[in-house]
Amino acid sequence: MMEFFASLDYTPFILSFKLAGLTTLILFVISLPLAWFLSQTRSKAKPILEAVTALPIVLPPSVLGFYILVSLSHNSPLGAFFENVFGVSLVFNFTSLVIASCFYSLPFMVQPLQGGFESINKNMIEASYIAGKSQVQTVLQVVLPNMKPAVLTAIIITFAHTVGEFGVVLMVGGSIESETKVASVAIYEMVEMMDYKGAHIYSALMVLMSFIILLAVYTFNSSKRIGGFSK
Repeated sequence: MMEFFASLDYTPFILSFKLAGLTTLILFVISLPLAWFLSQTRSKAKPILEAVTALPIVLPPSVLGFYILVSLSHNSPLGAFFENVFGVSLVFNFTSLVIASCFYSLPFMVQPLQGGFESINKNMIEASYIAGKSQVQTVLQVVLPNMKPAVLTAIIITFAHTVGEFGVVLMVGGSIESETKVASVAIYEMVEMMDYKGAHIYSALMVLMSFIILLAVYTFNSSKRIGGFSK
């Protein structure tokens, strides 16, 4: 068994973690202003924006992956522009996985952040404005430090969700060794080749990692609630 673990190819896991890390970082930067806007706006268009943001939750990954593939292929205006001007293909490479993952995991970053923003006492925000702080300063210096559980939940859930992607990354990136073959795709191929021993090992590692991540989130949030109550 130890020899098997030693000979196991961990490249798909490394790719999965790299993809999840980049996606989480990009989405955090993008989602902060979006979640703040959704939490503060009273526009009639708010339900539409929330519905569009949440679409990846209900859409089949194959549907989302198909439209991303069509939008980024060399036959599309965007794909043709990048290929002709920069000589860069936006499909079947690691870049395409990052782009697709940002779309697929967007609601898992936006919704916890939006909930965190909405939970902040409005008087605290107004006091910050009265003290002369700008909106950006208020968000970074006042709001975010008071919603750490929401921020941590958004980051960890987005990371874990991206690691577990399958349909979208397979549609957009395929299965290229050391490029787009992430852990979920590797498991799928092992099952196809009837390599159930390898699939068991990979799957067990994914289950263990997912459990540890969720346990960390619930433990942190629970400690925050207890700490707040004891005060």
